[in-house]
Amino acid sequence: MRHLLLALPFALLPLVAAQAHEHGHDHDHEHSHDSLGAHEHGVASLNAALDGNLLELQFESPAMNLVGFEHAAKSDADKAKVAAAKRELEQPISLFALTSGDCKATEVELQSPLFADKAHDHKHDHHDHKHEGEHSDIHAHYRFECAKANELKQLDLAELFKRFPATEKIQVQLIGPNGQQGVELTPAQPRLSF
Repeated sequence: MRHLLLALPFALLPLVAAQAHEHGHDHDHEHSHDSLGAHEHGVASLNAALDGNLLELQFESPAMNLVGFEHAAKSDADKAKVAAAKRELEQPISLFALTSGDCKATEVELQSPLFADKAHDHKHDHHDHKHEGEHSDIHAHYRFECAKANELKQLDLAELFKRFPATEKIQVQLIGPNGQQGVELTPAQPRLSF
């Protein structure tokens, strides 16, 4: 059970397929292709898995939603924006409102071509190459140990929407004590119950 989320993409396929079919045949094409994996401004995705007292979150967003641009940060103002977004993402307890579960982040891993040039190493991570050129994405992977996991009743993304106002919706896939659910959260409806 170490990497709860590794199983996610496979587990989710039937769910996504089922959703695409409910929409009737006219919309099939749009939904089935765009709902996952498309780099769409304003839209981010969050996978969450709660297992016992372990909570794992995987957040992925176009850089545009978080810093307002996608090119490598050259000016000081751009670098400041990247640094500020990175600081926010390094505070996941407040960003994801996990205070109720008495959670500690045991692992925080952030990846993005935008964060890469800090060390000026031109070797570049392999994952960066995929996005280079047109789109920069920011990936954040978190693992928490929650002493009071049973008090985690909901995932509340209000703070995330507030800090990153260019994010208009977040597609959430959650695996928790009550099974699996997929939902789209927005600033008007930022909460999902476990």
